[in-house]
Amino acid sequence: MSEVTLTTLHTHCAASVPLRRCLLCPNLAEALFAHLEVSLLATPWRQGHRIQGRVLEGDWGWGISPVYRHSVSLSLAQLSATVFRKEGLEAWPQLMQLLQHSIHSLHVPEREMGLLLLSVVVTSRPEAFRPHHRELLRLLNETLGDVGSPGLLFYSLRTLTTMAPYLGTDDVPLVRMLVPKLIVAVQILIPVDEAKACEALEALDELLESELPIITSHLSEVLTFCLEVARNVALGDAIRVRILCCLTFLVKVKSKALLKNRLLPPLLHTLFPIMAAEPPLGQLDPEDQDSEEEELDVGLVGETPKHFAVQVVDMLALHLPPEKLCPLLMPMLEEALRSQSPYQRKAGLLVLAVLSDGAGDHIRQRLLSPLLQIVCRSLEDPSQVVRNAALFALGQFSENLQPHIRSYSGEVMPLLLAYLKSVPPGCTRHLAKACYALENFVENLGPEVQHYLTELMECMLQPLRNPSSSRAKELAVSALGAIATAAQASMLPYFPTIVEHLREFLLTGHEDLQPVRIQSLETLGVLARAVGEPMRPLAEECCQLGLGLCDQVDDPDLRRCTYSLFAALSGLMGESLTPHLPRITTLMLLSLRSTEGIMPQYNGSSTFLLFDDERGGEEEEELAEEDEEEEDDSEISGYSVENAFFDEKEDACAALGEISVNASVAFLPYMETVFEEVFTLLECPHLNVRKAAHEALGQFCCALHKACQSCPSEPNTAALQAALARVVPSYVRAVTGERERQVVMAVLSALTAVLRGSGSVALQPPGRLAELCHALKAVLQRKTACQDTDQEEDEDQPLTWPCRLNTTPCCWSMLVRPSLPWPLRPGEMPLPPSLPASCHYCSARRNRAAQWQRSPLRWGRWRSPFRAWVPPRPSLCPGCSPCC
Repeated sequence: MSEVTLTTLHTHCAASVPLRRCLLCPNLAEALFAHLEVSLLATPWRQGHRIQGRVLEGDWGWGISPVYRHSVSLSLAQLSATVFRKEGLEAWPQLMQLLQHSIHSLHVPEREMGLLLLSVVVTSRPEAFRPHHRELLRLLNETLGDVGSPGLLFYSLRTLTTMAPYLGTDDVPLVRMLVPKLIVAVQILIPVDEAKACEALEALDELLESELPIITSHLSEVLTFCLEVARNVALGDAIRVRILCCLTFLVKVKSKALLKNRLLPPLLHTLFPIMAAEPPLGQLDPEDQDSEEEELDVGLVGETPKHFAVQVVDMLALHLPPEKLCPLLMPMLEEALRSQSPYQRKAGLLVLAVLSDGAGDHIRQRLLSPLLQIVCRSLEDPSQVVRNAALFALGQFSENLQPHIRSYSGEVMPLLLAYLKSVPPGCTRHLAKACYALENFVENLGPEVQHYLTELMECMLQPLRNPSSSRAKELAVSALGAIATAAQASMLPYFPTIVEHLREFLLTGHEDLQPVRIQSLETLGVLARAVGEPMRPLAEECCQLGLGLCDQVDDPDLRRCTYSLFAALSGLMGESLTPHLPRITTLMLLSLRSTEGIMPQYNGSSTFLLFDDERGGEEEEELAEEDEEEEDDSEISGYSVENAFFDEKEDACAALGEISVNASVAFLPYMETVFEEVFTLLECPHLNVRKAAHEALGQFCCALHKACQSCPSEPNTAALQAALARVVPSYVRAVTGERERQVVMAVLSALTAVLRGSGSVALQPPGRLAELCHALKAVLQRKTACQDTDQEEDEDQPLTWPCRLNTTPCCWSMLVRPSLPWPLRPGEMPLPPSLPASCHYCSARRNRAAQWQRSPLRWGRWRSPFRAWVPPRPSLCPGCSPCC
């Protein structure tokens, strides 16, 4: 009988490493029978209650080594959680009694097991504990006060993490009492186990993200704690980076409270030394190395405190008025830029780079000339570290300070060309940084690029004609796209030569030239947009080539670039693309549905012995290695997705939207399926995918309206009305509820296009106009989720109109009113006090030669310096973008 029981247990619990360890115990079968000695008619909660009762009381009696006790207890807690999910508190009233009894026990191990059970059960069904929040919060207030038991503190914070999203206004006073104890608990956990302290900090993240006014009254304490940890160089990078992540989020959601409580000076004084920290003697920061292993770039995304400190400044610039931030920042910036230390100067340049994004208006109007002079002088700095930072700053200036910076081309272009020629052969990472700055500056020059076209083309064609590394060829091909964006028809004399080189790379089968092939696909799409009609004879060949490559090569980046090419070709081919639409839409639908690249993240706590000695560690490690491949989905705590697959989904959405408009009626047979797949991506956790999905849905509506005009029919009209009935309400929800500004800006832009294209049809049925007006009023009054809405902090603060989302006053008058068949009645929509004739966000982009812009990966995140060409993105602000 014992053998049968053991076999059955092993079959049903094969995924549980802790239980399999217990199966090695010779006395296990007898012990299980003793503990499971209940009637066959007993209900599940009674069985779970008896098992947990024995465990919580410490009545082991199994002969199991103490090193496994935590793992067994966790497995039994998970079993209890499974029973609880089925039964609920109503059918299992003894659970709360058991928890109260164990957590108030005088025996510390029993208290730890009680809190472990509580954290697991609450995680399994958090909404069931809403009626007991006050009781649980009082309980956590007691357990977080036990500073001598790290285990109690950890499980208390894990329980609080789960509860936080479900808290209500009545719970606020009790939760506020926990914030100081939360800080103390994490301080205690850090020297015990930094990894567990990082996990415990999720509780702080959840409280910060809550819409309830919980953190504000303790903001100074929270900031002081974060700064103490961030500046402590004796701690590991992981915990310091985790704290800086908390600071970034704190700035995002509490920027006005930081300003009101005068907490910016200590924050900035802490960040500058972190950003200016020197690497160990004889080493360089990863981004300053010139390794030929390009894969190194991918692993540098914010891995060090230095990089995350820069991101905190970036967030400050995005969420604070520059008139408040710059007077505090500039003295520190000036001191850093004049320092003898190259790393101080590097830090100053990095700050300038990120300031150009959030404080772009302020810099354009008051500081552009002196700051640009500083950056240009830094390009000739004796330290390569400083020159690298200057190139990044110049690239960011070129991207964010248009069109004003274009007037300095006479000073900037000779410097960039000279720098590009001075890079030694083989230093591809330095060459990449130079190309990043050059591309960003050149693509915005427009007709003025003709003064430098000959020299630019000579520089870029040389690596393609002569033997050079594949990375150098890839950079040159990408730069050709930037030049084409600016030069447009002026590229025609070089067009045959460029096409021949691209054809050569696209047809090659060499594995080492795969990045060049991918870049060639993107540049080919850019050429199609730039030169237009001369590309038409090659359109069919390019389409066949792209489809063939997708069949031959399984690579998300290649598919992404091919989708961009198809979108560009659709503008030339129109309905001539019809024969290829079945294969094109099938490929893109597979990308939208694909789960490739999604990797499960397993619940580490199921095999991690917390706060215990290391006896039996070697044996446990061997068991873990044997069982690693057999873990069950029940232990999966989450998923991570490689960025390339998110990019593929994003670009598939963008390409489908553009193709639907260009192919018009020919796309209708695929519209319903494509629409449904894209609509599901509105819930995607990746903001760029959500943004692309919203934009594509707007383009689908424009495509349907276009089809109704060219081919009127009842089915087409019904399809348009059905699409609008889902898209417009989803836009209203996104404007008011979406937390990411970039997504909301994209939604406003798409909404503008839909309203202009569809007119009064988009405002049916009655009541939709009122919903739109209410949402847009919320934007103007800064009451949306993505704007800094903290009712406690600044009720008396005057309404301000920052660029981009928080103020798009020049976009306002074009957003709804031109789309309405009747004038707005007084009082229907409050207009801002004054409307400038234009905003810098619009003027920086409306002069671009191409409708769509290239978007390199921000070098500030320390990835590869740029991400080639991406599919089309609207280049204007929400109110000024053209309809599709």
